[in-house]
Amino acid sequence: MTPRTRWTSAGTLTATLIAAAVLAACGGGGGGAASPTPPTDTPLRVQLEKIGGYSTGLFGVSAAEIPAYDAASQRLFMVNAQAGKVDVLDLRVPASPVKIGEIDATAVLAGAEINSVAVHDGLVAVAIQAPVKTDPGRVALFRAADLALLGSATVGAQPDMITFTPDGRTVLLANEGEPSDDYQTDPEGSISIVDVSTPATPVVRTAGFSAFNAQKAALQAAGVRVYGPNATVAQDLEPEYITVSADGRTAWATLQENNAFAKIDIASATVTDILPLGFKDHGAAGNELDASDTDGGTINIRTWPGVRGLYLPDSIASYSAGGQTYLVTANEGDARAWGEDNAAYWAGDASKGFVEEFRVKHLVNRSGWAGRAGNDLPPQLNALAAGGLLDPVTFGHCGAIAGNPGACRNDENLGRLNVTWTMGYRTNPDGSPMLFDATGAANPAGNRLMYDHLYSYGARSFSIWNADGQLVWDSGAEFERFLASADCKLGSARSIPCADFFNSGHDEGSAKDSRSDAKGPEPEGIAVGQVNGRTLAFIGLERMGGVLVYDITVPTAPRRLDYLNTREDWTTADPGTVLATAGDLGPEGLVFIPAARSPIGVPLLVVGNEVSGTTAVYRINATGGVR
Repeated sequence: MTPRTRWTSAGTLTATLIAAAVLAACGGGGGGAASPTPPTDTPLRVQLEKIGGYSTGLFGVSAAEIPAYDAASQRLFMVNAQAGKVDVLDLRVPASPVKIGEIDATAVLAGAEINSVAVHDGLVAVAIQAPVKTDPGRVALFRAADLALLGSATVGAQPDMITFTPDGRTVLLANEGEPSDDYQTDPEGSISIVDVSTPATPVVRTAGFSAFNAQKAALQAAGVRVYGPNATVAQDLEPEYITVSADGRTAWATLQENNAFAKIDIASATVTDILPLGFKDHGAAGNELDASDTDGGTINIRTWPGVRGLYLPDSIASYSAGGQTYLVTANEGDARAWGEDNAAYWAGDASKGFVEEFRVKHLVNRSGWAGRAGNDLPPQLNALAAGGLLDPVTFGHCGAIAGNPGACRNDENLGRLNVTWTMGYRTNPDGSPMLFDATGAANPAGNRLMYDHLYSYGARSFSIWNADGQLVWDSGAEFERFLASADCKLGSARSIPCADFFNSGHDEGSAKDSRSDAKGPEPEGIAVGQVNGRTLAFIGLERMGGVLVYDITVPTAPRRLDYLNTREDWTTADPGTVLATAGDLGPEGLVFIPAARSPIGVPLLVVGNEVSGTTAVYRINATGGVR
């Protein structure tokens, strides 16, 4: 199959066209056969309840990350990145999970560690990263009942996520292929498609991106972020997470840093499409955000014309509605930051790393950015110009004038917001930076960049997309608005006002507003499941913590049902000193267990909390739904 690329950016779609497309997909609209009568239903009510948990006793070292569940053995498999292993928990009594064993990757590859785990009908598949992450990794298969190693095979570099097809005969791995920390080695990203029907001899095929190398300029023009130093398309694309259609024919992988999806034909092991995701306009009503962590601790959720959020999704899940497949993403955001700890890089050696993140107030200082040299000034940025300015037309609302960003760069405004310096500045027809002088006048002899827009990390939301990567629905500013509201409560008893700790960090106490300049509540993990005939999405907020529950049965009209955050201590400066009572911090991975496979006959949600090193078991109490 010849690779092809979808060029339409999701950011250009109108809500009217999207709604019409979804209505048609679901059998609505004029003409044709009449729509079937929907089943009778009552409003679904859901409340999460923590009923159990397991603690590693380790804080801040990613000791509980990605969970997977085997119904036959009633065992939970939890990636413990700190140990480089998988902890195996007996979940027969969900209120009291007990560790009964572990899976060790070193038996397959010496010095290796496990990044991800998936289970299907008694078969456990793990993604193993090599000791040198840029080397090829491994996939290994174990029997859930006794943890016996059944077989293994070589896959791509840095396999970061693994999942089964619905029939259990195939596993797919997202081989992220990140560069080495000094950016001297940059392996290609890829998708490994592994036939595991005979676990002793798994057969690997690779869906790579090399066929897109010649399309680099066109991909960039369409909005796909291909921007690593001297990287080919195949080197630059970094698959993060995978979901598979219900029929097992198609997969989609998030290319997080690239702000795109890869669409994969499983039968032919071919990447058929690269789907750019566009951006979110934070100047539009409904897309507001709090942009500062130093505005007196106030909650200031407002529009910011000229600021655009890159979706940069981490986790992805899929479901069917009206005969169509929809993709659900947690729009975490992620910046490339290699060489951060290399003094030679900050001293000006651009070959030793690549850091794209910069605060607005440093990027658009009218005096230029020379004052940041040797501190946090990326040498690649310094090679482009001597400073940056803001377009006074776009940013006049916060005081920008020709040659002077004005109050826009104040800490209480946009000054503290982390943005990428690689996008948003004006360019010449050939793509080179258009230069301006210090007065703000276009001048080929000038040494200033002119930023028409500023691009921040993540959309502080979750989104629903169609199978071709077109945006169907986005939660907009709802996460931050809810967390700031009187309706939102924290703790297992739901008694602590969320607003008192709005946009807090997950590893510090009394940290209200500390993440507003970055990615806000930072949605990262997502799981989808059926409860009482309705499709629910469970979204984990990595920094703020907790899990949001939405009814997404109708893709164009999701409805929030619940939020539970079982962090109990919000004030101790170092939560690690009170780990036994701090509660759950930093949800990373989630797994939904339907009632039919649950040890207690009711649906459960299990969450791995990487900061607190805890596994939390939630009972999903539900009433109403389809009858």
